[in-house]
Amino acid sequence: MVYIYTKNKTMPRQSISFSKPNDEWLKAQVDNEEYSSKSELVNDLIRQARKQHAQIDWIRAKLEKSERSGFTSDNKEQILKQSKTLLNG
Repeated sequence: MVYIYTKNKTMPRQSISFSKPNDEWLKAQVDNEEYSSKSELVNDLIRQARKQHAQIDWIRAKLEKSERSGFTSDNKEQILKQSKTLLNG
């Protein structure tokens, strides 16, 4: 079990349990000075996931709008593949 402590009293405190491999990975990131604490790392991972979901939602909305416009005969999967190709260069 890992306890996440915060310096800022306005942040909620949580108790989270990790599997042994995940806990070891978290410890390694802190030991390698990638992050100053497990709490910082977990918050960063959550921020990254939230950003990724926002990007997916944006792409989904664009795909749905494009399909409704009738300007393409491509389906969602084709448009998504093209978008990923453009984003990844």
